[in-house]
Amino acid sequence: MAGIGRYVELLSRCGSDARTILRIQAALFTSGILRQSADLHNALIRALAGSARPHLALPLYCHLLRAGLLPTPHTFPSLLKSLALSPAVPGAPSLALAVHAHAVKFGLEGFLLVSNALIRVHAGLLGRLSDALMLLRTAASVDASTFNTLITAYARAGLVADARALFDEMPERNAVSWSAMVNGYVQAGDGREALGLFTQMQAKGVRPDDTVLVGVLAACAQLGVLEQGKWVHGYLKANDITITVFLGTALVDMYAKCGEMQLGLEVFKRMKEKNVLAWTTMIKGLAMHGRGSEALTLFSQMESLGVKPDDIAFIGALCACTHTGFVDKGRELFNSMVRKYGIKPKIEHYGCMVDLLARNGLLTEAREMVEKMPMKPDALIWGALMAGCRFHKNVELAEYVIKHWIELEPDKSGAYVLLGNIYAASGRHASAREIRHLMRKKGVDKTPGCSTVEIKGIIHQFIVGDLSHPCIEEILAKWDEIDSRIRLEEGYVPDKKEVLLDIEEEEKEDALSRHSEKLAIAFALINTSDDTPIRIVKNLRVCHDCHHVSKLISKVYGREIIVRDRTRFHLFKAGSCSCKDYW
Repeated sequence: MAGIGRYVELLSRCGSDARTILRIQAALFTSGILRQSADLHNALIRALAGSARPHLALPLYCHLLRAGLLPTPHTFPSLLKSLALSPAVPGAPSLALAVHAHAVKFGLEGFLLVSNALIRVHAGLLGRLSDALMLLRTAASVDASTFNTLITAYARAGLVADARALFDEMPERNAVSWSAMVNGYVQAGDGREALGLFTQMQAKGVRPDDTVLVGVLAACAQLGVLEQGKWVHGYLKANDITITVFLGTALVDMYAKCGEMQLGLEVFKRMKEKNVLAWTTMIKGLAMHGRGSEALTLFSQMESLGVKPDDIAFIGALCACTHTGFVDKGRELFNSMVRKYGIKPKIEHYGCMVDLLARNGLLTEAREMVEKMPMKPDALIWGALMAGCRFHKNVELAEYVIKHWIELEPDKSGAYVLLGNIYAASGRHASAREIRHLMRKKGVDKTPGCSTVEIKGIIHQFIVGDLSHPCIEEILAKWDEIDSRIRLEEGYVPDKKEVLLDIEEEEKEDALSRHSEKLAIAFALINTSDDTPIRIVKNLRVCHDCHHVSKLISKVYGREIIVRDRTRFHLFKAGSCSCKDYW
């Protein structure tokens, strides 16, 4: 038996080295020792389940049974893990059910380790969340791991409310529980709930691990909440926590999406390890901020260091070309994907190219690319082409685009609003009114503009036309002051062309003054010091009037205004914008 113990110890030290594991297995087969011990079978199954060849664990289980040995509670967790890691193996789901039946047959399903493994395989490989929940409800014993498995599975399936119900039900939670729930909210796009839960976690005195902190940084990036993100960075420094490639990438993404590109660059430069995702995150961040030349230089640097770009990296590089108008470079990159790296362009790559061509006035070439694409254009492709039509006031092509776009999204307002804006900008006000009438007839509501601004760690939200903010009277008084100053000092005249309302001109001006980012900027001017940059996050593309007004405010009040809209960042400073009026 001493020999068996030596082999078990050897196997425990093999890590993911499948070749060594298989050599030990061959020696055990040859010597005949393997037929004498269920523990040796378990050790081999466990080792293979953690190796690069997990599918080889199942034959060992069959050998155990043929040798007349009985499985133990330690047999099934590793065996089920091996099946979960081998989804491509023919019949893997059926085999998992057979293993479940064996666990019941040998009376081992009541052991905590086995019960948790069964829940994990039903929630993961089999995708049977209801069965996994039933197993949890009928388990002889449960622990935090039992709940964590199911919470993670529900969150990944987008069933965040069900995940939260299980989380609230847990008798005891550990860091993994909090992490699963925080990241579940992030994946569902609900950064507010994620940060609220993190605050509760801190109040409970639970020390956050790397996974939680990555989730919190992702929530900050979603919301554009810089102060909370800086707190996480400070926490890492204060506790001397090593910034792994995952934490570093999350920090870069957070700083980029919160408008602090320079801090993101500093983190990136200090990262000891950089994978293709880290490089891509930095490239996309620079592109969003209109720093296309730097983004493309970084892409070339990545290539020169031997980091092979993937399809996502090419999206970042193409976005850099789009935001800066580098048409020739965009064509070169698009062609090199296949020629140099063998990457087949996806619809996202075509979307970048259509956007690049259309925005630069090459509308015929952009249309030809859409018509020749190997896949059916989606709404984003038509939207990119329509944005070019708006920029260059091409009514004829816009009417062609909308016929295709509304087939894909008949109930969404984007296509109608853009066409209406194009009509209005071209002086076809009757046609613009017809679009508005058509939207009413079809019951299509325009997505309301929403802007958020963070003041002293608190997020304040403003929705276009909404006057429910407790400080609204003070905000409107401040806007009147702003309006007077920019008219008097800079000759501001409201741009009413894109106001799709059948109202009088004076009312159109009033509607423009209630745009969400204007309310947010007025509120920020009231509540921040003169040397503090104003950071706004908006859900839609910035309209022409708000873009112009933001430039004037930055000049008249001497304030930097950073606006993150649906597609990019705008840094307004001293009367100009980083996008160079190209958005």
